[in-house]
Amino acid sequence: MLDPTLIAAGALTGFVVGLTGVGGGALMTPILLLFFGVNPFTAVGTDLWFSALTKLFASRAHHAHGLIDWGVARRLWMGSLPAAGLTLLAIHYAPITAATVAFLKGVIAVAVLVTAVGLLLHKPLHALGQKWRTQKAHRFKTVQMPLTVAAGALLGVLVTLTSVGAGALGAVLLTYLYPFRLTPPRLIATDIVHAIPLTVCAGVGHLAIGNVDFTLLGNLLIGSIPAVLAGAMLSVRLPHTFLRTALALVLFLIGLKMALACCGF
Repeated sequence: MLDPTLIAAGALTGFVVGLTGVGGGALMTPILLLFFGVNPFTAVGTDLWFSALTKLFASRAHHAHGLIDWGVARRLWMGSLPAAGLTLLAIHYAPITAATVAFLKGVIAVAVLVTAVGLLLHKPLHALGQKWRTQKAHRFKTVQMPLTVAAGALLGVLVTLTSVGAGALGAVLLTYLYPFRLTPPRLIATDIVHAIPLTVCAGVGHLAIGNVDFTLLGNLLIGSIPAVLAGAMLSVRLPHTFLRTALALVLFLIGLKMALACCGF
């Protein structure tokens, strides 16, 4: 059954993903929890598939412009995919109780707040990465690959557990690790491409556990697919700094509202 409000939520989130490369899980999961009252496990599992399919369409538009850095994406996958598998095993064997649900809501709130802070620190981290890359070039190159793999592992755990972080936190980490190699459009494209296998892997696990609502997913995708294509086409023409700052402020308010709700306020 078609739900106009869910379709609109999907369109809004899809447009933001196409435009900035971030915000899929960080926006959609809180929206499902706060405004639609979806169970947190179902919200995470459904949002993983929503993010994977939405970003698949966005990646085609970015690939057409030759913006994807496959070498960086492969390094991230080396850490994120094994970490996602291990996290799924932990979720599968953990008993689902009221305390578990409350804990997951709290973790999602923290993940959204961390994502917002990370986006606000985007420019300082970029400047710090440029300084380290210039002044300590040899040391930077030595640790760049293992740090990228470690960043991927962190994202794998966080995304599988909360569906938050594949885009936003991934973009922040890549800004620091590849301050010259990844221009803003290449950063967006590479971050989106990395997120697709990660969210698919995590989504398959959640599907097997029974955490995916296909009616909910269908409504979200009806809105998101055309919107993400429009956002991706506009992403190379709009000021990324302003867009990320605005998104960070929105995410901070959402995360704060979730955190207060978890505390009973």
